[in-house]
This record gives sequence, structure tokens and C-alpha cells, in this order.
Amino acid sequence: MTADTLQRPLLVGALASAALLLIPAIAMLFTSEVSWGPGDFIIAAILLFGAGAITVLGFRHIRGFGRRTALIGVVSFGLALVWAELAVGLFS
Repeated sequence: MTADTLQRPLLVGALASAALLLIPAIAMLFTSEVSWGPGDFIIAAILLFGAGAITVLGFRHIRGFGRRTALIGVVSFGLALVWAELAVGLFS
């Protein structure tokens, strides 16, 4: 595995993260119910890109549909758990 083989999937992940972050950015233009600051966007970008990067790297090492599905489930659950804690203090 070389840096070149990871560059494109990670770039796609970065662009997908940026595209997802456009949703709250556009929503802030139309409603006052969405109120994100710069720190919120930075944390969300790190979380989304990190989840994508872990999935890309995991797919490089894990074979089999079931194992890859489990990886996606674990990463998604972890992302949702951290997101919920930061958003509303689920465990605090």
C-alpha cells in the first residue's frame, strides 16, 4: 500500500465531508434553529473525515462482506455516539 493508492479515496472522503457540512451551513441561512460556530464546523469536519479515513484504511486490510459490514457498523455507531455526546451531552 502506497501513499498514491490512499490519496484518491482520502480526497473523496474529504470532499464528501465538506459536502455534508454544507447542509448545516445552508440551513443557517434559512433558519435560526441551526446555530453552529466555527468550532462546531471544525469538530464536525474532524469527526466526519476521521470516520471516513478509518473506513478507507479498514477496507484496505479487511476482506469479506460480513467483516466490512461490521466495520461500517462500528464506525457509524462510534460516530453517532460521539456526535450525540457533543450535541446534547447524552452521558453528562
